[in-house]
Amino acid sequence: MADVFVAGVAVVDFVFNVDKMPTRFEKYRATDAVIVGGGCAANAAVAITRLGGHASLAARLGDDDMAEIILADLQREHVNTDLVLRAKNGRSSFSSVYVDPRGERQIMNFRGASLEQSAQWLDAIPYTDAVLTDNRWSPGTAKTTEIARRRDVPGIVDAEDPIDIESLTKASHIAFSKQGLVALTGESDSARALRSLATRLTSWLCVTDGPNGVYFLRNGQVEHIPGFNVEVKDTLGAGDIWHGAFALHLAEGAGEDQAILFANAAASLKCTRFGGRSGCPDRIATENFLKERV
Repeated sequence: MADVFVAGVAVVDFVFNVDKMPTRFEKYRATDAVIVGGGCAANAAVAITRLGGHASLAARLGDDDMAEIILADLQREHVNTDLVLRAKNGRSSFSSVYVDPRGERQIMNFRGASLEQSAQWLDAIPYTDAVLTDNRWSPGTAKTTEIARRRDVPGIVDAEDPIDIESLTKASHIAFSKQGLVALTGESDSARALRSLATRLTSWLCVTDGPNGVYFLRNGQVEHIPGFNVEVKDTLGAGDIWHGAFALHLAEGAGEDQAILFANAAASLKCTRFGGRSGCPDRIATENFLKERV
């Protein structure tokens, strides 16, 4: 079983299925609703355990009721939470999420308050086969990728807008969201944007673009692995699950092409199920999906 250490954001998501997105100042009714754990890093950690790996998570929480919900959900998913740091009088992050009939989501997030800013406590990261971090907390991103490089294991960054490029310099792999890549480079064409970043970063680079699949650089050339065509019910958490699956497969010794394909399958399956990360598939479902589609 491969071990992946994940660092970054953990939240509670209050998810509402709606007939259409709210546009006026009045009351609306949801057709379905769930309360589920969320956050880039936490979702990725859950994906890793469901897909057959072992995940440890470092996240910054408060000492409030939200933190209790977050931790209880992660522990039910068999994620090791020993390195979750709770700040006295801190307030944990949570989100209100609307999902429309096309599966598109709108998120209102409270980032938390009075949480730990220093990353020195991450020196206690255990030895693992790979490290994955989101970029929501720049000191944590820089610290975890530095440790991964020192240990000569993959150090992967889930890079979303806003991006502090200096915190990414030690990463071995950077997977940008399309929005993050455009915001950072000012370039809407993925190929040109990736090539421009290759002059500033030595990492392996890719961009995830939802149903359009993944574009990545190989020997200076941009290559493309398409996504899968599925009936979409909820995209919430799909990108995070992609990053967890990608990191796990790299930790298992797969090459980037294989890891992208595996991650595309896991994220696609998640999109067919309402409920944020609760719709993350297991290993058997993901491998069966690949056998049917590839």
